[in-house]
Amino acid sequence: MTDIDTDTGTAAPAAAGLNEVTTELDRAHVFHSWSAQGALKPLVIAGGLGCRVWDHDGRSYLDFSSQLVNVNIGHQHPAVIRGIIEQAKLLTTIAPSTANLARGEAARRIVDRAPAGFNKIFFTNGGADANENAIRMARLHTGRDTVLSTYRSYHGNTGAAIVATGDWRRIPNEYARGHVHFFGPYLYRSEFWATTPEQETERALHHLERVIQSEGATSIAAVLLESIPGTAGVLMPPPGYLAGVRALCDRYGIMLILDEVMAGFGRTGRWFAFEGSGVVPDLITFAKGVNSGYVPVGGVIISDPIAADFDETVFPGGLTYSGHPLAMASIVAALDAMAEEGIVENAARIGTEAIGPGLAALAAKHPIIGEVRGEGVFWAIELVADPVTREPVSPAVMGRIKTELLARNLLPFIMENRIHVVPPCVVTDSEVAEALAIYDEVLSLDLAG
Repeated sequence: MTDIDTDTGTAAPAAAGLNEVTTELDRAHVFHSWSAQGALKPLVIAGGLGCRVWDHDGRSYLDFSSQLVNVNIGHQHPAVIRGIIEQAKLLTTIAPSTANLARGEAARRIVDRAPAGFNKIFFTNGGADANENAIRMARLHTGRDTVLSTYRSYHGNTGAAIVATGDWRRIPNEYARGHVHFFGPYLYRSEFWATTPEQETERALHHLERVIQSEGATSIAAVLLESIPGTAGVLMPPPGYLAGVRALCDRYGIMLILDEVMAGFGRTGRWFAFEGSGVVPDLITFAKGVNSGYVPVGGVIISDPIAADFDETVFPGGLTYSGHPLAMASIVAALDAMAEEGIVENAARIGTEAIGPGLAALAAKHPIIGEVRGEGVFWAIELVADPVTREPVSPAVMGRIKTELLARNLLPFIMENRIHVVPPCVVTDSEVAEALAIYDEVLSLDLAG
């Protein structure tokens, strides 16, 4: 095992050769997602603490990816580990048909942070099947079939969730029925020839209404949106957009599902990202941040009218591990610790006082930065080859950037022509300053060379 200095969050080297053993085992037996397998050379991670991870040789990385934008509470938070251990001593697993105290306590804590009128939670194994079941609920509630979602979106890699996804990953996976895509707002690369946030909102809403009308409003069960599209680029909705979508849904009797899988539970400096819009959806999906991924879990927060549909009618869905006790204990511990330690408030402050101003300063210095956008600990740096035409930088340049960031011991989240700046919600001012200095140094290189 690697010895950890708990004061500094650094690791002492473990037995020689464990990095190599780990790599050999991985290459021999592990099949990786979203990858061609032949040339993979995955980074070895042996341990972590707070905002840092390290390999078996003791090399430490500042984690500004939060892995897959899910380690909101940071790595190895002692309260969450303690909660899992105590539950494991008591009961490691139980069928979802039973009542279990940990499950009830986890559900109550989530409901306490949801808007009024939401009192039931359906637990899933992750975000994809949360969206899958929210779609099922909306279809059953409305008696309609079609689901609208945006092209720039990611909702998971299961049947309906991957087809609801708007990016390239849906194309080889289109097996589900009843999905239609539309363009959401993205002023920097507007599909609507807009030049102001107000124009973008007005024209994007007009476009959505025309899609609703053209598809036949009485056929549409739900509009599924990420409150803030994450993997697609931390696309901050312009003022009034989510409220306008809510109004369109009300006008045509359509359910609004807000996907909070990536944006929820502290990532934006709020418990839910949609709280900044004043909008209340009909269904809310969550996963990642609710327990920082310590144990796989997700779920649907169900509004009372939809939940009431199943008081006398069987809900035709279920999962063997729905409400798994270890996952439930991790939720209870994580949400309690986040509240007690002011972790969500820290994310809000760090975004306003450190990340936002720091990225703005980088944008003013480096012409390669076309735009920075975000809030809390949820930001993106969009990189361009030409600031006038806004042509994205090439994949080769992004590959060089990733290599140079890793060489400086920063673990990045790279997507297309963007660096996503997404540290844990517990990140400190000094850690942000460290990361900003590394971004600055790398973006100062001759990246085309």
